[in-house]
Amino acid sequence: MEEHMEAGSAPGLGNQRVLINNLADILVIAAYFLLVIGVGLWSMCRTNRGTVGGYFLAGRSMVWWPVGASLFASNIGSGHFVGLAGTGAASGLAVAGFEWNALFVVLLLGWLFAPVYLTAGVITMPQYLRKRFGGHRIRLYLSVLSLFLYIFTKISVDMFSGAVFIQQALGWNIYASVIALLGITMIYTVTGGLAALMYTDTLQTFVILGGAFVLMGYAFHEVGGYSGLFDKYLGAMTSLTVSEDPAVGNISSSCYRPRPDSYHLLRDAVTGDLPWPALLLGLTIVSGWYWCSDQVIVQRCLAGKNLTHIKAGCILCGYLKLMPMFLMVMPGMISRILYPDEVACVVPEVCKRVCGTEVGCSNIAYPRLVVKLMPNGLRGLMLAVMLAALMSSLASIFNSSSTLFTMDIYMRLRPHAGDRELLLVGRLWVVFIVAVSVAWLPVVQAAQGGQLFDYIQAVSSYLAPPVSAVFVLALFVPRVNEKLCTTLHMPSTLLPCALPLLCHCALRLLWPPHPCSITVHSTYPTQASPPPGFQSTAQQGAAGRPGCR
Repeated sequence: MEEHMEAGSAPGLGNQRVLINNLADILVIAAYFLLVIGVGLWSMCRTNRGTVGGYFLAGRSMVWWPVGASLFASNIGSGHFVGLAGTGAASGLAVAGFEWNALFVVLLLGWLFAPVYLTAGVITMPQYLRKRFGGHRIRLYLSVLSLFLYIFTKISVDMFSGAVFIQQALGWNIYASVIALLGITMIYTVTGGLAALMYTDTLQTFVILGGAFVLMGYAFHEVGGYSGLFDKYLGAMTSLTVSEDPAVGNISSSCYRPRPDSYHLLRDAVTGDLPWPALLLGLTIVSGWYWCSDQVIVQRCLAGKNLTHIKAGCILCGYLKLMPMFLMVMPGMISRILYPDEVACVVPEVCKRVCGTEVGCSNIAYPRLVVKLMPNGLRGLMLAVMLAALMSSLASIFNSSSTLFTMDIYMRLRPHAGDRELLLVGRLWVVFIVAVSVAWLPVVQAAQGGQLFDYIQAVSSYLAPPVSAVFVLALFVPRVNEKLCTTLHMPSTLLPCALPLLCHCALRLLWPPHPCSITVHSTYPTQASPPPGFQSTAQQGAAGRPGCR
């Protein structure tokens, strides 16, 4: 028997917030920052940062465990904690397929792609294409495309998810918090180079895993263990299903019930929200672009001492990628069980009070666990975990974008520039990236309904197949030349990206989607439910997702 409550019956729902503001939490956070600064200073003393190879590739002297830890930390940003847990809360286990798919692809990096890059003696991926094809067009095009993606997708996603956590946990001003984080990240990125990043990434990997394991233990204990999770998740539904707005009225149960296939990793090819062909085939193409040809990832491998250490680092990263299922996705599902009226809210005015947006609050699943479940001191540890994930990911992007701009764009303008000039330009580029990131923050904050966050992932998926195809052809088809790759690559990236972007923006502006998709039953009395079995096509596709986004 389902209970239905009006939104107005829980007036204080969005205000029951436990902020991280006690001495124990503050001391833990301060200790974390001091430790990061100490490791950064230590790594600066160990490496030669006065040459291009020393600054951008850590002197090619890194052993396997910093390589593997840095690969993992560069990939796991705060977006993983917020995004994976939120999607797990909304639709179950299938999103973990994104992480487990990398187990196979990261080994391709170590065994197929990295040996070729090492033999070519390159620093950047566009530089490899220049050596492979002999021309400048595709090198310049890929450099500009990568910088665009870094600034307007990766940094934006991390800042969005970091802002969500800061809002929920601290109640701080978002702008001041993000500027402080970006400033600290910029300092050790500019001064320490890749070596400082990889050693601090190693520290932050321990912090991320340690803190996430602690929270996972508390969450499973609270829900009654593994069996409790699987017994209770399908019944985790909000009790607030009647809107005060007569235009909305009752909301169909398909909008707030968990998906029937929530426990399936491989879902139906037609009705699944993440069909198994897309997970096994389509996602592998996107993963191939990210893990085998993206500058942020490949640069960590190029810093390895030799191929043996690179392969061992890839194996370590593969093992670590098993963890997000248990450390992020399942805790997100538990958060929905413990706090269904907040995490699984579906009434627009309730969601607005809880998380500031009307289309659903699944993004707060992980922050809610932290601020409501953890005791003093451990809440500070979990904030340190989120800061570690955010800073390691941003620092990796800053360093790699600096490498791309300096080696592939600036050196073309100044081919005879010396090491000192190149290092100065690389550091100034990081400052510029930070400034652009702060200027972009209002756009990210305005998009907390999730539209920008989701669409950024779609744009990356549009761009990935042609980029992956170029690198696969370059490595395995000797007869392919630059003219063919450029002819095929540029239209295939520009057209699929630009046309959906324009259509998407136009449709969103002209016809903003109603929360919970098509579920307006204004002809029915406010306290009544729709006729049994009533479910639109849109609802069937959106079943189980809070807000039916």
